[in-house]
Amino acid sequence: MIVTHVDLKPYNTFGISSFCNQFGRFSTPKELVELLEQVETNNLLILGGGSNLLLTKDFDGTVLKNEIVGIEVVEENDTHVIVRAGAGVVWHDLVLHCIANNWGGIENLSLIPGSVGASPMQNIGAYGVEIKDIFHALEALHIETREVHNFDLEACEFGYRESVFKRKYKGQYVILSVSYRLQKTHATNTSYGAINEQLNANGISEPSIKDVSDAVIAIRQSKLPNPKELGNAGSFFKNPVVPQDRVDAILKTYPEAPNYPAEAGHRKLAAGWLIEQAGWKGLTRNTHGVHAKQALVLVNYGGASGKEIFQLSADIIDDIQTKFNVTLEREVNIL
Repeated sequence: MIVTHVDLKPYNTFGISSFCNQFGRFSTPKELVELLEQVETNNLLILGGGSNLLLTKDFDGTVLKNEIVGIEVVEENDTHVIVRAGAGVVWHDLVLHCIANNWGGIENLSLIPGSVGASPMQNIGAYGVEIKDIFHALEALHIETREVHNFDLEACEFGYRESVFKRKYKGQYVILSVSYRLQKTHATNTSYGAINEQLNANGISEPSIKDVSDAVIAIRQSKLPNPKELGNAGSFFKNPVVPQDRVDAILKTYPEAPNYPAEAGHRKLAAGWLIEQAGWKGLTRNTHGVHAKQALVLVNYGGASGKEIFQLSADIIDDIQTKFNVTLEREVNIL
C-alpha cells in the first residue's frame, strides 16, 4: 500500500525530519514489483535501515522500505557454509545468528548499524574485514525491466566503501538478498590492535569467534553513540587514500600520524585522527556537533536539520584541506 506525505524521521538514524511524497513497504520481491507498478520510478529511494543517510530536504518522490527477511543455508560442506539473508534483515542480527551457529568470518563486523541489503552497496568494513572478504553473491531486481539479476564477487567491483551499486548502477537495482561464504573451521582475524587490547583486557589468549565479536562490540560501544539514544550515521567520512609524498609531508610535522598500506604509491590516512588534530572532536553547535569520543561521527543532539549537519561536514572538509592538504570524502549518502 502506498501512503502519502510521510515523515521519514523514524526511518533514519540521524533522526532528521524530512517528508516524502509517497511511502510504501515490501517484504517480498512480488510486493516490490506491485509497488513499482504504482509509482514513478524516476524519483525513487529504496530505504533499508536508514543508517548511512543524511536527509537535507524533503524528498519529492517515493520511498520504498525494504523489509525482506529470512536467513537460510543454501550450500554447505565440511569446511564452509553459504548463508543467504534477506536484504531487510538487521545486519547485527545476521552476525549474531552466524556466531550462534559457529560460522566464522563475519564476527569483526559486529554491531555495524543498518541492514543486510546495504552491506554490499558500500562494501562495509571494520576491524580488518570487509564484505568482499566473505561475499558470495547477491540477487537484485532491475527497477525498469523488473528482472532479477545475480551478481557474483567480480560483478560487484568492490573497492574501499565502493561497489557498482554506488556508481555504475546507482539507482538501477533493488537488492533482494545477499549470500555470504563463512567458515566452519575458524581462523580469527585479530590483527586490528584494538581487538587484541580488548581480548587481553578480557584475559583471552585463544579467542573464539564469539570472543572476537564480544571484543568488537565492546570497542564500538565505548566509542560510538547508540543511534537510538543519539542521532548519528556512524562514520561520516571515509579514510582518505593519498599519495605517499603527501603522507611524508604530514609525517614531518606529525610523526605519530597513523597511516596504512593502500594502492601502489599511496597510503591510507585516518580521517578521525585528522579531524581530531584539527580541533573538531567534541565541538558542538547547539543542536549538533562532532562526537566527543569519536571524531568521525557527527551527531544530532536533537532538533538539528540535515542542512546544518551537512554544513558542519563541509566546514570540517574545508578545514582539513587547509591544514593538511587532504580532501575528505563523505561516506554517508546525502539526499
